[in-house]
Amino acid sequence: MKNVKPLGKLIAIGGNEDKGTYPNPRTKKKFYLNFFELGILKRVVLESGQEDPRIEVITTASMIPDEVARIYISSFTMLNCNNVNVLDIRTREDALRPEYVERIRQADIVMMSGGNQSRLVDIFGGTEFLAALKHRYQTKPNFVIAGTSAGAMGMSKTMIKGGSVPDALMKGAVKMGTGLGLLDNVVIDSHFVKRGRFGRLIEAVALHPKLIGIGLGEDTGMLITEGNQLETIGSNMVIIMDGHHLEHSNAAAAQKGEAISIENMLLHVLVKGNLYDVNQRTFYPNLKLREQVAESTLLTAGQGANEPTPAAS
Repeated sequence: MKNVKPLGKLIAIGGNEDKGTYPNPRTKKKFYLNFFELGILKRVVLESGQEDPRIEVITTASMIPDEVARIYISSFTMLNCNNVNVLDIRTREDALRPEYVERIRQADIVMMSGGNQSRLVDIFGGTEFLAALKHRYQTKPNFVIAGTSAGAMGMSKTMIKGGSVPDALMKGAVKMGTGLGLLDNVVIDSHFVKRGRFGRLIEAVALHPKLIGIGLGEDTGMLITEGNQLETIGSNMVIIMDGHHLEHSNAAAAQKGEAISIENMLLHVLVKGNLYDVNQRTFYPNLKLREQVAESTLLTAGQGANEPTPAAS
């Protein structure tokens, strides 16, 4: 059965400040959003196509949900959004409440905060809430699911749960698991540039070479349409890693703690306005060029269809 392209949109954001994943009394807490002076959040709103969209904020991943909720409400209010609500879901029992499921069915935008992506899976996995979220994403035009940091990483079917950056590329340093399943052909990492997570995404792709690795820099995101068309937004960069043409990798055979060798990992660096087609594994500098290529492909296909069939000899 052919996969049906989702009508909704995903916006995966690399994150900015830590929103309370690892509480530490010695660490100065920073609970503000920057996001390119709210540029990315503004794009989230614009992509919904609504003047005053109904926004539901999910702070489940965070260990400081009240603080994070106030920040998002304030930030969206600055963008003249007055219909912003918080789904205060902290346990699996909360996720089963019928009123929360109904609110998802009525939302125009769902915003998932940062924190711990495993909490999202533990609380929402297999629930009617997640089924309703996926159904709205598949069937509602311009429905937007945005997620920052953990909220972005949790979007994929195969998810990075964590892992030691210094030990990356030593077998077992990256912890993999199952995500929310909104995307099934990529694996996403966040805070990518500032926290030096190149090695752990390389290892993740080496272990799952049929997936495209997406490394989101801070204050940067990917607008994902049709489930596979990526557009870079924000002020930093996105790293794409493609392992489809690996010539050699000992990732599967290596013992835990052994170094991983990899040959022919393909890497792209995308900045604002660059695009990437996951299905075709193709980079485009801008939308105009991608449209020209698509038009040329359709024209060539049409000419081929109109060619006369050779007569039988």
